[in-house]
Amino acid sequence: MATYKDYMLFDKLPHTWCAGCGDGIVLQSIAAVFADMELDKHDIALVSGIGCFGRVDDYLDINCMHVTHGRALPAATGIALANPNLNVLVTMGDGDGTTIGGNHLIHCARRNINLTAIIANNYNYGQTGGQYSATTPTNSITSTSPYGHVEQNFDICKLAEAAGAGYVARATTYNPVQLRKLIRGGIEHKGFSLIEVMVACPTHYGRYNKQGEAARMMQLMNDQSVSVEKAAKMTPEELEGRLITGCIVNKDRDDYYTKYKRIIDEQNIDK
Repeated sequence: MATYKDYMLFDKLPHTWCAGCGDGIVLQSIAAVFADMELDKHDIALVSGIGCFGRVDDYLDINCMHVTHGRALPAATGIALANPNLNVLVTMGDGDGTTIGGNHLIHCARRNINLTAIIANNYNYGQTGGQYSATTPTNSITSTSPYGHVEQNFDICKLAEAAGAGYVARATTYNPVQLRKLIRGGIEHKGFSLIEVMVACPTHYGRYNKQGEAARMMQLMNDQSVSVEKAAKMTPEELEGRLITGCIVNKDRDDYYTKYKRIIDEQNIDK
């Protein structure tokens, strides 16, 4: 029986992430889902961008492609359309996936490309010095907002849902069991899937905002979390500052490849 170890490159360890970073938890969760689903390594393609979480591909023994900052989704789109039988995953951070690559995220969701995007959100550009990103909470301290961040941040899951994503979910690294369940749900979903994972960054964001060590940061994330079911019974005021976790959206519609193929078949276009 396969385990997560069968999908890992242990000769590449130890990893380069900071002590206490949650990216390692997400990495193991992804590999564990591959094992649970008994996926053939040749049937998986993972595309990563630049940033802390973009290093995931360094440690996985599968087909991987490392691309430029913010461009992981268009590269993955090409792979998914060229070979619809592959399980295509994209690993990005909040800076890579929503700040630099935000436009691609919107269009990938509205086109309903059949791939699974996993975004590790640590509220800053962790790899390059802790600058603020599009998800950095207002008033937070970062290396580029030492007096408090004045910009309005946005909710990744709400953005993806508004753009048309058929599967949208959120988890924290405090709860890896839920995380694995949601990642599997995203892979099994036909169409564009997005899983946002809240990840602690004790080196930059946590230190600047006096949130303590990694364990305390994870506890804070858990204290902020509220399930989708409980959130449905709460008022907007009660949900202020909370993290809604679980499967937020799960609806079926034809993915891009299926719709395009139907048009070709109906019009008898020579492929």
